[in-house]
Amino acid sequence: MFDYILFDLDGTLTDPKLGITRSVQYALRALGIEEPSLDKLEPFIGPPLADSFREFYGLEEEQVVTAVAKYRERFTDQGIYENEIYPGTARMLASLRAGGKKLAIASSKPTPFVERILDHFEIRAYFDYIIGSNMDGTRGKKEEVVEEALRQMLPAGMPPAEKKAGVAMVGDRRFDIEGAREHGITSVGVSFGYAPEGELEQAGADHIVDTVEALAGLLMQ
Repeated sequence: MFDYILFDLDGTLTDPKLGITRSVQYALRALGIEEPSLDKLEPFIGPPLADSFREFYGLEEEQVVTAVAKYRERFTDQGIYENEIYPGTARMLASLRAGGKKLAIASSKPTPFVERILDHFEIRAYFDYIIGSNMDGTRGKKEEVVEEALRQMLPAGMPPAEKKAGVAMVGDRRFDIEGAREHGITSVGVSFGYAPEGELEQAGADHIVDTVEALAGLLMQ
């Protein structure tokens, strides 16, 4: 069914909760905000970092700049490795590549961090394209990331019907589903990530799977 597959990273291929939430906690503390609950910081997993600081803590722009800088201060060398690959993920990626699928990462995380994580888990070689956001904050919206991934991956002039049938975006949050819908490709939601209950359904995911094994079965069709 799918010849081209785009994957989100956080919450889809790996579980980054500890690294992200501890780094957010560190950034908030630098601004005088104490947040003892890592569970409360789970909504930071997925959307662009600056948007989350604005939305969840009402930070002004100068504070957002400081918060992002402090987050990266901790995440760059410590938080990035407080992460686990979901069991079965590497096997799934290997099977997809062996089956002739073209694979890409389409993440809102800055590309240099994405590349380091893929190297750390020894799965970088499975991907033909690695697309993330830019370190200066541009290309941070998921629809922008998906647009760039499709620009690099797909043959020019691919008909819309063929694109819808042959290209899938896999992710765990509504941003992934919305990014897919924006560009007319099939959306696949994974419920084992960090979407609140009902989010993927409400976003209009074409498919929702509950396990890595079920995801592999769908994508290998």
